[in-house]
Amino acid sequence: MGKVYLIGAGPGDEELITLKGVRALKKCTAVLYDRLANRELLKYLKEDCKVYFCGKIPGCHYKNQDEINNMIVKLAKEGHTVGRLKGGDPYVFGRGGEEVLKLLENNINFEVVPGITSSIAVLNYAGIPVTHRDLARSFHVFTGKTCRDFKRDWKSIASIGGTLIFLMGVSNLENISDNLLKYGMDRETKVSVIMKGTTSEQKKVVGNLENIITKVKDEKISSPAIIVVGEVVSFHDKFDWLSKKPLSGKNICITRTKEQAKGFKKKLLELGAEVTEINSIKIKKTPENLDKNINNLEEYNYILFTSVNAVEIFFEYIKEKKYDIRNIKAKIGVIGPKTSEAVMMRGIIPAVESEHFVAESLFESMKKVIKNKDKILIPRSKQARPFLPDALREEGCIVDEIHLYEVLCGKLQDKSRFEKVDTVIFTSPSTVRNMISMVGLERIKNKEIIAIGPITEKELNKNNIECKVAKKYSIEGIIDLLLVKN
Repeated sequence: MGKVYLIGAGPGDEELITLKGVRALKKCTAVLYDRLANRELLKYLKEDCKVYFCGKIPGCHYKNQDEINNMIVKLAKEGHTVGRLKGGDPYVFGRGGEEVLKLLENNINFEVVPGITSSIAVLNYAGIPVTHRDLARSFHVFTGKTCRDFKRDWKSIASIGGTLIFLMGVSNLENISDNLLKYGMDRETKVSVIMKGTTSEQKKVVGNLENIITKVKDEKISSPAIIVVGEVVSFHDKFDWLSKKPLSGKNICITRTKEQAKGFKKKLLELGAEVTEINSIKIKKTPENLDKNINNLEEYNYILFTSVNAVEIFFEYIKEKKYDIRNIKAKIGVIGPKTSEAVMMRGIIPAVESEHFVAESLFESMKKVIKNKDKILIPRSKQARPFLPDALREEGCIVDEIHLYEVLCGKLQDKSRFEKVDTVIFTSPSTVRNMISMVGLERIKNKEIIAIGPITEKELNKNNIECKVAKKYSIEGIIDLLLVKN
């Protein structure tokens, strides 16, 4: 018998899941997620984890609650560690209680991991504090719909005071507004409706009980949305920190490997962007190709690294083989600041660095220092362009090229993630080719495209994809371009 984790995913922003939630996801061998759980959270899963979408879109249920309950039980009985990833918190109108009762009925072990509820977080991202000492000393959360009817004690609700929050209620907004007015609430009472809160698609409408219905229709607000009623809405502009971030409202797709994406993604998130990470390339390590050279590394005058992957695989392998790095007498050459940083992490200062993030630039730097018959080792990707070794050989150098890894096409389980993307970042020709294979050429053409440098631009142009190119051929250059545009 397996175990089940009911995990609160938070309201949308992928960083609002808890550390405990991430730790639980990493254990899972099967996961069921709904439409309000950010799909970027699936990156924490094992590669062989089974993933099931059981979302409920208004008017279209992929699975009803009974089917979901039965599926969780079935997977647990098969021995899986099951994750039920739910938007917000499992117990705040998330039907987590029903799922737990089903687990108890079948004697299945479970844990419930709380999540940050949208009733607080979405208001926060819209600049609205859920309480305030002078205006609201309590808050009350209601479901805006039920599976049977919408009967409420409206007299009590209208007179209770504090902040009133209605989840899943945009289709019942008129009913909510009419009843609050009917039982004595002032027509000028402030109201805000926030759609897709904490995401790049967040949209906020502010009005009062008298005019909010018209404003919501005019702005085409739809589910998922949260309704908040009360004087705390008056802070919505003053307390709005999200829209002040330079990339707020942007959904940016990065296409690098999972390992390479981390630092770049963190910077984009800090600038307010929502990030769709599609790992279009997967690295297949082949360090054993170094075996024929490992015993004569001391003979080389230069070792050139053209990527962070090459640096990490090279040094990890010689460490595994217990090779003493002090035997290496070669000077180190690198392309790009990240590759340089990776080399320096090993206690080595590169002797030669390219001015730009291309092999041609490294060659120009090498031309200033190499001599005829210099012996050069280039550990790199099997798919790397032949320019650098060929150019160095033409200068009279003896060049050994070792393929430490292959770049393979990644896998994309859910193509719909790409639909919400505004801008796609390409950092190599292989990311271009693989993304075309994964999501389709025409879908890419409909997005704003940024290339890290001229080599990537050339691959995009070959496929008739228009793009902009960073002035500095680096991640920092891409960020500078994004900031100028915004």
